[in-house]
Amino acid sequence: MSADAETDTDAPVDVPSPAMRADARRNREQILRAAREVFADQGPDARLDEIARRAGVGIATLYRRFPRRADLRREVAIEVLTALAEAARRAAAEEGDPWRALRRFMHAALDLKIGSVMPALLGRFTVDEILDSVPGDAVDLIDAMLLRAQARGLIRSDVVFGDITLMIIRLTRPLPGGGRFAPDDGIAHRQLDVYIDGLRPTGSPRPITPLGGPAVDAEAFKRIRERVIDDAHEAHDAASDLDSDPA
Repeated sequence: MSADAETDTDAPVDVPSPAMRADARRNREQILRAAREVFADQGPDARLDEIARRAGVGIATLYRRFPRRADLRREVAIEVLTALAEAARRAAAEEGDPWRALRRFMHAALDLKIGSVMPALLGRFTVDEILDSVPGDAVDLIDAMLLRAQARGLIRSDVVFGDITLMIIRLTRPLPGGGRFAPDDGIAHRQLDVYIDGLRPTGSPRPITPLGGPAVDAEAFKRIRERVIDDAHEAHDAASDLDSDPA
């Protein structure tokens, strides 16, 4: 079987259960995590053998867990939204300070790359197919954290739900031109902390949070710009070679 072949089987998608062996559950989690990263970088039609490679499993193991590509796409979407809700629950439960809870959640959401993964999968399923399988709605949990922080005077009163989630979506999009590179995630976390400080009400001391991640000065930006342009050029040339290959 080709690593990219779609199967015609009607077998249902593999769903984790308490009886699933620990190694099988671990393989499933590794495949979903790898698929999330690959879909974010390369789109929903990325090669399945690349997903298997990043997950550290054989292609046969991937097909056993997810007989059809559509199964894998659907489960990645469910896994991302489930992890988002769980991150919100944990932050609210484990942080006594609602501002710290919101900040912790936003950084966890950034790591899920939701702004890259979900748009890549849109059109592959309906809202009900996904949300009905997610335990709890992250929207309500996030909004409750925001309202608690505002009630304590820790977040400016004119901030609304979309100011939290839409910024995360924007920051989780890769640089233009397909230029994924190692410092990208660290830069996004640094920029998120700049934005989070901007959510503080008037009169709050600044800066609140020490900035981490790579500091991109003018010279560093020039290097990034060169890398992004070169990556995009190489990707374009590779695509052109495939289009012109008579085989």
